[in-house]
Amino acid sequence: MNFQVILDNLPYILSAAFITIKVTIISFILSLILSFIIGTLRSEKNNIKSVDFILSFYIEIFRGTPLLIQLFFIYYGLPSIGINMSSYTAAILGLSLNNAAYMSEIIRAGLLSVEKGQKEASFVLGYSRLQTLIHIIYPQAIRIAVPPIMNSFSTLLKESSLISVLAITELTRSGQLIYTRTYRAFEIYLFLGILYFSMTYIVSLLTKKIEKNINIAYSK
Repeated sequence: MNFQVILDNLPYILSAAFITIKVTIISFILSLILSFIIGTLRSEKNNIKSVDFILSFYIEIFRGTPLLIQLFFIYYGLPSIGINMSSYTAAILGLSLNNAAYMSEIIRAGLLSVEKGQKEASFVLGYSRLQTLIHIIYPQAIRIAVPPIMNSFSTLLKESSLISVLAITELTRSGQLIYTRTYRAFEIYLFLGILYFSMTYIVSLLTKKIEKNINIAYSK
């Protein structure tokens, strides 16, 4: 084993790791916004049937097909009908849409877990539908949804390795490029695995901290 290859390429690997983190964070924020919109719309019983059908179709498509195929379709398929975008835009769009399909169901389940009586009581007290969501429903739903949402972030971080197929020099692709020059597969991929584990472990610790703070806040 020769780990000198890691030291020689460490700045390059860390630069690629930064790209991985940046793409993951941007995709997570976009998917979180989208999932709240979709989850809220689908949790409403008086939702328009056509809207519910479109949202359900979107969720089933993105949950029922591989992320890799979705990335290929967005980056290589859409240009054939005149929709062109950069590899970074395609990567963020693909990751966001895929992750939102899963997280929207988490949000929807959290919203539906809140007792119906609380919503009815808020209307009696003069709260509007928006005020009820913001002040009563969302705070309780978020408390339930935080652990699985943060788990989705960890999953997204690991799945970001697939954007290497779009010629983006993120963490996984940087390892591939170093390997083609050095042929030191064991050392390179061991180090990349350690980096991915370290990042997901930090997210896990952060999740526990956030969950603890939320429970403390609600216990007061």
